[in-house]
Amino acid sequence: MKKFEKIRSKYITKIVFSYLNEKYKLKVVKYNLSLQNKLEIKLKDYKKISGRFIIYETPTKGKEYITKNKQLIYEGDFLHGIREGNGKEYEPKNNILIYEGGFSKGKRDGNGKEYDPRERRLIYKGGFSKGIKNGNGKEYYDNGQLKFEGEYLNGKRNGKGKEYDKDGNLKFEGEYLNGERKKGKEYYKGKLEFEGEYSYGERKGKGKEYYEDKLVFEGEYSYGKKEGKGKEYYYYNGELIFEGEYLNGKRWNGKGKEYDDFFGRILFEGEYLNGKKWNGKEKKYYFNSKLLFDGRVFFIIYFIIIFIMWIRDWLFQKYLN
Repeated sequence: MKKFEKIRSKYITKIVFSYLNEKYKLKVVKYNLSLQNKLEIKLKDYKKISGRFIIYETPTKGKEYITKNKQLIYEGDFLHGIREGNGKEYEPKNNILIYEGGFSKGKRDGNGKEYDPRERRLIYKGGFSKGIKNGNGKEYYDNGQLKFEGEYLNGKRNGKGKEYDKDGNLKFEGEYLNGERKKGKEYYKGKLEFEGEYSYGERKGKGKEYYEDKLVFEGEYSYGKKEGKGKEYYYYNGELIFEGEYLNGKRWNGKGKEYDDFFGRILFEGEYLNGKKWNGKEKKYYFNSKLLFDGRVFFIIYFIIIFIMWIRDWLFQKYLN
């Protein structure tokens, strides 16, 4: 009987063994004329339940404690000694409410509310299944504002949902997969900022950027930055000003075209290197729209001049020192 000493307490007055359903079962029974309290523990569950006891106040309602410090950890409905129905869970050290809602087969199930034990505030309200978030639910900020509302699967955001900032403004609406954004729209203070595809929560694939709800870019993204083919537009008139290739969010190596923001004329067509014009055809105009220059330009001369000036300054500084 020594291995059962941990569950023995002043609440236990009688220990008996009985043979039931071809398995031995330990019965720990306390008789009380007013409450008829009873605790039943299967032998195979001893290690898991060791250190806890349950007081039944009615045939279905009861309270669950930790015997070591007699801290309440659950109160609510039971069925055959297992949490079933509605109840409340408590953080054992400080007796702080951490969950209230439905239970099934000992686990959170159905609609419920989850609380932060440190800040003592609501952090989630919605559906549960087998102890984890499932179905429709809502998350909340520390100021009580709605943070997220949408669908969950296996404890993660999955399906349609919406995100909000602490002031209640819509931040994102779209689809989620395994807790991360998959496809949707981003907003800033209520205005559309981006719409497109995501991978692991970052912009990846095709997308569009907006400024003051007007399109300023459309193209390809990778790891949150522009990468691949794309087009830029002036936000105030929607005119195309550039089309070409991007890398790390900037116009980069490869072919591209620049356009006049008002008349839509081609100003440059050619190749870019490290984000700068490298080789191609350029056109310049007077204010009266007459052509000033039309010809081929090798921008390598410009880079050579810059490099020579840098060497000159470096030698000068070295001489002074």
